[in-house]
Amino acid sequence: MIPKNIAKHILGELPLTAETYWYLRQAGKPLNKSFSLEALRKGLPAWRAQAAEAARRARPGKKVLIFATLHYWISHATLSGLALAGLGHEVTLAYLPYGRWQQPINRFDLRRQNLYASNVLQQAGALVQEVSFLNKDSRGIELPSQLEREVEEVSFRDTQYSLQVEEVSPGSELYRLRQERNREAAQAALAWMEREKPQVVVIPNGTILEFGVLYRVARHLGIRCVTYEFGEQRNRIWLAQDAEVMRQSTEALWAARGGRDLKPMELEQVQALFAARQKASLWENFSRRWQGVPSKGGEQVRQALSLDERPVVLLATNVIGDSLTLGRQVFSDSMTEWLERTLQFFAGKPGVQLVVRIHPGELITKGPSVGEVVQRALPGGLPENIHLVAADAAVNTYDIVAIADLGLVYTTTVGLEMAMSGIPVIAIGQTHYRGKGFTLDPDSWAGYLELLDQVLANPAKYRLTRQHLDRAWEYAYRFFFEYPQPFPWHLVHLWEDLQAWPLERVLGEEGQAQFGETFRYLAGEPVDWSRKPELVEQGEQA
Repeated sequence: MIPKNIAKHILGELPLTAETYWYLRQAGKPLNKSFSLEALRKGLPAWRAQAAEAARRARPGKKVLIFATLHYWISHATLSGLALAGLGHEVTLAYLPYGRWQQPINRFDLRRQNLYASNVLQQAGALVQEVSFLNKDSRGIELPSQLEREVEEVSFRDTQYSLQVEEVSPGSELYRLRQERNREAAQAALAWMEREKPQVVVIPNGTILEFGVLYRVARHLGIRCVTYEFGEQRNRIWLAQDAEVMRQSTEALWAARGGRDLKPMELEQVQALFAARQKASLWENFSRRWQGVPSKGGEQVRQALSLDERPVVLLATNVIGDSLTLGRQVFSDSMTEWLERTLQFFAGKPGVQLVVRIHPGELITKGPSVGEVVQRALPGGLPENIHLVAADAAVNTYDIVAIADLGLVYTTTVGLEMAMSGIPVIAIGQTHYRGKGFTLDPDSWAGYLELLDQVLANPAKYRLTRQHLDRAWEYAYRFFFEYPQPFPWHLVHLWEDLQAWPLERVLGEEGQAQFGETFRYLAGEPVDWSRKPELVEQGEQA
């Protein structure tokens, strides 16, 4: 008897086998929970009717391609696509029917998942045309050399992200899997975009996986591309036009609105948020706690960590392999290299105490810990002036901030918050707040090490002035409250948010007053950063 996996491999290459099996045996059901669109199937008939009603009142819009893969992104993109269609745009939803990006799937099961997805998505009717890039016989298309290089770059980053490491082998099975899928996605997207010529391409994330590849193809063809993602705020979305949204570029926002004194109400808002972050509590529409334990005070943590009166340097780490760190190097080869060389530097500085705070996010990740980097950099053990605070330590980071004389960061937001506390901060990676006028920003190893020596010689001299402190607080307000745009449906809370903001309400007068501008930005209209986004009423937040 032929083993099941071999049989599926053979059947997956034969015409109509998967299709026949699906129609006869699967009866429209998903193969497994990793690729289920049943909630989407249930909602589509009503959404289609609501979008069709709104479309009859709308002016003709643009030709928009929205792309997604993975079941949760497909569900979200379908709803967003119907909203755009209801606003008058000609929308095509392109998809790839993968349930897991880091695991292989045989062609037989993949084709069945493809049929299942098509069966569900066809319920959107003529409002949103569905097209599977898996169905496109474009694997033989030769990619331009530049796109081929970009496929390799995205595949490398995918492997880093999946394994949460910075050093990967191009010969690994995971790298080859990502390379194969990304190349096929690039070929299909290139053929479709060249033929159909969309005016705007809308893509989640735009940096990793097939999302990153589609972004590169659109930019290669000179097509307007909008990337989007979600942070910790409900009813908010991050947007970038002709750029990767995960870069969190705030240059245009800062140029348009930076340099203005905050109004008393604005200052109160950012002060309340900062206090919530310190106290490990939730605040308004933020759905995440930033610390595991509440603040106990700087002097108490000084005793707990056995710190004396020597200057204290807080090095706040990121999670290795996090998408907000990959490709963000300025002068180091990686975040890991910066950590290693910095640890070795402080091992020779007994007059200074270095506290390495490992990111609590390591508790929910599977990659290597910064603790392993520390052991590798200092194989003889930690000298008495270097203290390691584990991810699960009952220590509030902001208590360490309270006694720090200098902060060292790669891209973590803690760097912004240290500056808001008046502490001089050296920003190493390409973080969104670097270069905004309140951090120290070296651009070479020599410049970094020289800057360390200068600040450590007299930390008090480098504490932020009143002007720089005000600038840091203003920037924090702009980033947390003006950079995210109002949007009704968060990816993580999609089905809950739909209870508060059903499609009909979003497409109506009330919804358009709240979210209409954001949908216009999604459809490619240039973002007007001079306008302050209107806050969604608290009573309307799910």
